[in-house]
Amino acid sequence: MPEESRELTLYVQSKKAVTTFYRAPVAPAVSAASGALAPGTAAIGPPEPTAVGEPVYFLSDEQARCAAMVEEIAKKRGYTLSVVDIEKVGRLERIITEHLRGVQKFPVLISPLGGRLEGTEQFTEEELAELMPTDLKSVRAFSYLKVRGGDLDRIRRLLETLPEVKELHFLTGDWDILVVLDFETGTSNKRRVLDFVTERIRGIPEILDTSTVVPEYSLTKFPIV
Repeated sequence: MPEESRELTLYVQSKKAVTTFYRAPVAPAVSAASGALAPGTAAIGPPEPTAVGEPVYFLSDEQARCAAMVEEIAKKRGYTLSVVDIEKVGRLERIITEHLRGVQKFPVLISPLGGRLEGTEQFTEEELAELMPTDLKSVRAFSYLKVRGGDLDRIRRLLETLPEVKELHFLTGDWDILVVLDFETGTSNKRRVLDFVTERIRGIPEILDTSTVVPEYSLTKFPIV
């Protein structure tokens, strides 16, 4: 995936309060991984001394939590994050910002392809992973099994004991079971996958035949554990 398509924009809306005491400027934290400003401080803008009666901007805990979640998941999945506080930008810029037309709730996360999440209730790990597809960090393979009639529960238990077996799907038709296999990158390649299938899976007496697919490239929208 091209680097330019891995840039996310998070729009937040801070609250403005008028302080009755002097606040010393505090430098906003910056994420070393993404270059984005850290949640809770990023949206506030450059530090300025706050005199008595001057406004102070702050994020609600709900929005700060969403921003922290986005930053954490974006870092895991190789995305960069830019945080914009709409209370700190000009009124004209806010009006002409295409991404924010029709927005009712904040925060709003805009994906590289134009997808978006709006409102704190949408900021879940599953929704964020869906918005940030990423390369799989392991070798994934899919093996179809033909099984001799017998005790399917026993075969299932044997397959479940193999750490490389991540999913089992029981089918109707020419093949009886679809097995999803997963191998760590760097320790496995196509030959290693096929060696595992022929030696470990075909070693089960009830397995009559196998057909295995090893993708050249894999992308996932599932959360990465």
